[in-house]
Amino acid sequence: MNRNSNTYTFIYASVMVIIVATILSVAAISLKPFQTRNIEIEKKQNILAAVQIESTVEDAESKYEQFITDAYVVNSKGERVEGVDPFYVKLKVEHAKELSEQNMPVFEASLDNGETKYVLPLYGAGLWGPIWGYISLNEDMNTVYGAFFDHQGETPGLGAEITTEGFQKPFVGKTIFDNSGDFVSIYVAKQGDKSVAEAHAVDAISGGTITSKGLQEMLKSDLSGYIEFFNKEKK
Repeated sequence: MNRNSNTYTFIYASVMVIIVATILSVAAISLKPFQTRNIEIEKKQNILAAVQIESTVEDAESKYEQFITDAYVVNSKGERVEGVDPFYVKLKVEHAKELSEQNMPVFEASLDNGETKYVLPLYGAGLWGPIWGYISLNEDMNTVYGAFFDHQGETPGLGAEITTEGFQKPFVGKTIFDNSGDFVSIYVAKQGDKSVAEAHAVDAISGGTITSKGLQEMLKSDLSGYIEFFNKEKK
């Protein structure tokens, strides 16, 4: 009797596990298109934010179509790469390749005043996980027009401050080349640090040193791959 009871319990439990697993699998498959679309909308909002255009979940797609007028991939020689969709390039994957083999996305934004801005994606490492973002440059391929940064798990009130306007806004107007035309990127330095020219530096996050340094390295590493592109396109 006890043996039969144990067999029944085992069969019942196994059937329930199979049923629940099936339901969860069907739900995951059904929800995936919605999850993918939400990710794409968020990415479009982030790209728009880098050119100082506010958007909502409802209007992000229409604004993206309105303002992002061209998108393409370049290589380290500044040449366009055909057959690669820039929107779906994963920088984490590209970073694992040699620089000469990397696909580097460029998004061109045409603003209402007729100016063109170039939006470049970024990906790096913070204290607790990956950080990423977008930075836009003016047509001189030197002056920052806007910046947007985000993270996966930085500490609230510390490293997580990279997502705030107070941290991002000071990037506007900074330059990534010095007066001699050499690439210097942008330093995320301690407030009052006089060793770095003000034109190329923003204040680091108080208490978020590792995140600040990670973001500085992300900027230098990713933007350096575009140097030949900058030289060819700057006006």
